[in-house]
Amino acid sequence: MFESVDDVLRPIRDKYVADRFAFINGSDMQDIVSKLGATQSDLEKLREVSDNLAPDPTLEFRESKNGRYYIDYEASEIIRTVQQPFVLSVAEDFKRHDSGQLRKFADIENDLQGNTAFRALLIFKAYMTYQTAVRQRPSLDYQTANWICTLFNLRVITRPGLIGEPALEGVHSDGVDHTMTTFLGSRNMEKLAAKTRIHDVKEANGVRWNEAAPEYLLAEVQHSEFLDTLMIFDHERKHSVSPLMPEDPSDLARRDMLIFFTRKPAVEGHISFEHDKRNPHSEYPLNVNLR
Repeated sequence: MFESVDDVLRPIRDKYVADRFAFINGSDMQDIVSKLGATQSDLEKLREVSDNLAPDPTLEFRESKNGRYYIDYEASEIIRTVQQPFVLSVAEDFKRHDSGQLRKFADIENDLQGNTAFRALLIFKAYMTYQTAVRQRPSLDYQTANWICTLFNLRVITRPGLIGEPALEGVHSDGVDHTMTTFLGSRNMEKLAAKTRIHDVKEANGVRWNEAAPEYLLAEVQHSEFLDTLMIFDHERKHSVSPLMPEDPSDLARRDMLIFFTRKPAVEGHISFEHDKRNPHSEYPLNVNLR
C-alpha cells in the first residue's frame, strides 16, 4: 500500500507527526496529486466546483455540501457512505450557537466526487493518517485501523452588510483526530484576510482569533495559493481563522475550501454514534483503490 508514492510523501508525513501540524504549499500539492492520479483538466475543474454549492443549514454567510467516506485499510479502499446528519458538541471542543445541533447538508455530487484531483486528495489524506498514534478522544474506536472522513466543500461569503467568518466559533477543535483544509480559490479577498492560527491545546475554546494568548500561539499560515493545504492533529492542537475581509468593500468576496474531518468510528455513548453508518451511498457510490 502506497509504495509508489512513499518516497514523496514520507518526509511530509514525518514532519506532520513530529510537529502535530503541517502546511504544504499549493504548488507542491499539485505535484503530489498529479502523482496520485489527478489530471490537469480535473485540477482546473476543481477550482470551479464550489460554484454549485447549496445554502448552509445554520450559517448565513456560507454555502456548503458534505459527504462521508470510510477509509478501510484492511480492504485497501475508500468508499462513499450513505448521507447522514452531522453534529459537533461542546464536549468535542466546538463552542458555537449550533453546537450539539443535528445539521443536514446537501450531498457532495459527482462534479466533485468524480474529479481525479479530489480522489487524489482522499488518497493523500489516507496516507498521512495511516497508522498514526493520536491523543485519544472519548467514545471512539481506536482498536480499528480504519477512519471515517467527513468531507465539506465550503464557500464563505462577505458582502456589504455581512462579514464571512471561516471560523465563527473562534479557537476550537473539530471533534476529530485529523483535520485537513485545502484551498480551492478566492475572489476579492484582502491580502492578509482569512489567516489560520495554530494554538496550543491549553488555549480556551471560543476565544476570538485576535484575543488568544500569545504564549499559546504556535504558527500562523494563510491559504492563498490553489491547493494550499494544512493538516492538524485535531485533539492535540487548536486553531482559529480571521474573518474574510474584501479588497473592495463595495463588492462580494468569497473563499472556497475543502475540509476533511477524519476520526475513528464512534462507539455507543458518542454524540455521532447513530450517524456513523457505513453502508454505501446508493446515488453517489465511490470506491477508491489504495493498492
